[in-house]
Amino acid sequence: MQLKNFLDSLILLGAIQGFIITLLLYHKKEKLYANKLLAVILFLISLACLNLYLLNQNILNGSTIWTIISLIIPLVIIMPIGPLVYFYTESLYVPGFKLNHSQRVHFYATIIDIFPSFIGLIFVLGAILQIITNDEFKVWGNFIYQYNVYADFPRWLSVTIYTTLAWRKWIFNRQPEAISWPKQFLISFAIFQSIWLLHLIPYLIPSLSDALLDWVGWYPVYIPLTVMVYWLGFNGYLKARPSITAKNIDAETIQKTLTTLEKVVHHDRMFLNPELTLNDVVKATNIPQKTISAVLNQHAGKSFNEFINQYRVEEVKKRLLESQPHLTITGIAFECGFNSQATFQRTFKQFTGLSPTEFITQQEKKS
Repeated sequence: MQLKNFLDSLILLGAIQGFIITLLLYHKKEKLYANKLLAVILFLISLACLNLYLLNQNILNGSTIWTIISLIIPLVIIMPIGPLVYFYTESLYVPGFKLNHSQRVHFYATIIDIFPSFIGLIFVLGAILQIITNDEFKVWGNFIYQYNVYADFPRWLSVTIYTTLAWRKWIFNRQPEAISWPKQFLISFAIFQSIWLLHLIPYLIPSLSDALLDWVGWYPVYIPLTVMVYWLGFNGYLKARPSITAKNIDAETIQKTLTTLEKVVHHDRMFLNPELTLNDVVKATNIPQKTISAVLNQHAGKSFNEFINQYRVEEVKKRLLESQPHLTITGIAFECGFNSQATFQRTFKQFTGLSPTEFITQQEKKS
């Protein structure tokens, strides 16, 4: 019992720490958008920690008001964390980054977290209007319990997928130093996802779930999560720094950077390398990574990947119009630097508004 109380106190202190760091990050002197994204991540994690503490202390069961609040106000909101991890990583490399309307689709899955509270609100209203009986309440209550059990899998999957995508973003933008804050940030989430998975597998098996919770509860997940709150908050607050922007770069440097990139990437055909990274271009041009990113994003209006892919798409278009019967469309795409058919199809349509097949058909009609 003493150990349980100690662990619960640790989780509560972690939640409080997370809320404090959230406020500090959000109102930090350097008004970085990255700080705001990290603040939201810490806030959501802290809410989940607070929820476990309240459940373990049976606070919600001792008051009708608390019970109603717990039914209609979600404290476990995990689905946005994955996209936030990805966009936070991107914001560390893209000067002036801000979420736009088209990126909001990544957060639609939050409905998975909100759904139980929506049902809870119906319960409360039904009880007030006396149209829901106690038996019906128990049936739906059991459904919500089972729903929350299996909702943990898409939550874990979402954070894992977006952490993987963020890792790829870091690989494309990594700098020569071996250890960097973005790398540390992503490694912490990768470690936590592994721990969560080890707990999730027996939790999702009905014959093992109850025994698991009776034995160790949620502590194997929430103690590491609490450690993450402390670690992310402290390091994120100290290590996030303002990025260089094109506004700080003189016109001559901007023009020289664009001219050098055009020569190295296009004329020297570096874009044909499917493993090409920003670090490779930095080495080939001797231009600092932050300068390249700032010029591309703020002046050219492109990310590094978009800058490279525009040349790949143009090369594909050129070869599609040539007679190459020995190659398929995918084969041509791979020769032009793409390493994934799905990425090629998506990128080609992004730049041309057409699929490769539609592009060929259109050109045939013109000739």
